[in-house]
Amino acid sequence: DLVELSNLQRQALFTEEDVARALPKAIAATEHLALINHEVSVEPCVADIHAGTVDALLEGMEIVVDGTDNFDTRMLLNEACVRDGRPWVYAACLGSYAVCCGIRPGETACLRCFLEQGPGPGEVETCETAGILGAAVHAAAALEVGEAMRLLLGKPAGGVLSSLDVWTGEGARVKVGGPHAGCPVCGEGRYDRLERREGSEEVVLCGRDAVQVRTLGEGRLDLESLAERLEPLGDVERNPFLLRFRDPEGRRLVCFEDGRVLVTGTRDTATARSLVARYVGS
Repeated sequence: DLVELSNLQRQALFTEEDVARALPKAIAATEHLALINHEVSVEPCVADIHAGTVDALLEGMEIVVDGTDNFDTRMLLNEACVRDGRPWVYAACLGSYAVCCGIRPGETACLRCFLEQGPGPGEVETCETAGILGAAVHAAAALEVGEAMRLLLGKPAGGVLSSLDVWTGEGARVKVGGPHAGCPVCGEGRYDRLERREGSEEVVLCGRDAVQVRTLGEGRLDLESLAERLEPLGDVERNPFLLRFRDPEGRRLVCFEDGRVLVTGTRDTATARSLVARYVGS
């Protein structure tokens, strides 16, 4: 994703200059963290995590800390970490509410154990209907970092779902127990998302009027050639990381080298896929 103005009220690491430069969040975060502590080594990766890339992206990692915003990606992370025996920390926020849970494969329940498939359409509030209070984001992050540190230090951690409502100050801790015998992932060893039996090539982005479409399989998108093709058709802006295109009807496409395209101005996946096919190719 790239830094946009709407991020700044809740994502404290970014600035208006990052918006003006249309920086990917990974690049902007790396630049700011280097200013805070130059001795910390950060390796930015502007890429989409999906069944075809997750193994390479997680290779060598001791722990995974969830900063994603959709259940498909979280369930994919859960499968990869359970399969490899890698601890990870789940966190989410909505409205004024933050939740967090540390997961130790083989010892605690996994995400699929207590969330099953995730909520169905219309079953719960969404970012669009409930919004997200900035303080809830930071509360989720604080809970998550604390849990990650305990896991790294070998302290008692995981197996408890912590929640906090920053508006009321009310919190709770619920034990989720060990692996559930009937869980498809940690109980039966099925990895449907990793094996591409579940999941989607299109993702409706949380809290935004936008859809991400994945193209090209494992290939790379030639942004220079694409810019040349699109310039006669509308407004094109490009930096070293991405290309932004606005067509005559005001619809915007943001294209990344790894083949992802963010289509803004719609939440309909069919419309987004059609626009990508029209301007970028399938």
